[in-house]
Amino acid sequence: QVQLVESGGGLVQAGGSLMLSCEVSGRSISNYGMGWFRRTPGKERSFVATISWRGDLSRYADAVKGRFTISRDNAKNTVYLQMNSLEPEDTAVYYCASHRTRIGNMDSRQYDYWGQGTQVTVSS
Repeated sequence: QVQLVESGGGLVQAGGSLMLSCEVSGRSISNYGMGWFRRTPGKERSFVATISWRGDLSRYADAVKGRFTISRDNAKNTVYLQMNSLEPEDTAVYYCASHRTRIGNMDSRQYDYWGQGTQVTVSS
């Protein structure tokens, strides 16, 4: 059984930083692209960032480019999202997901395993 467990969310002031972690069990992530998505109340889930299986390719949503960094440690079967210069608009539930292939992308339909999410709240 594949499980993804996010952690690291919380309440932070605007301009602050948080690092989210996603620990995966039941599947070695070393052969899969990984991604982060987020959902705000009343909105669809949206793409945040993705990273390829070796960590050499990454892609970001325009809204977070230059502020967020996705990384991975295949030996620990864990993916990270470093979030800097947080803004109130970043408030959301953040989800980690495992892609079907080695190269992740922005299409949530191509991710076959998802975590339960972790809440990030940025106060102004």
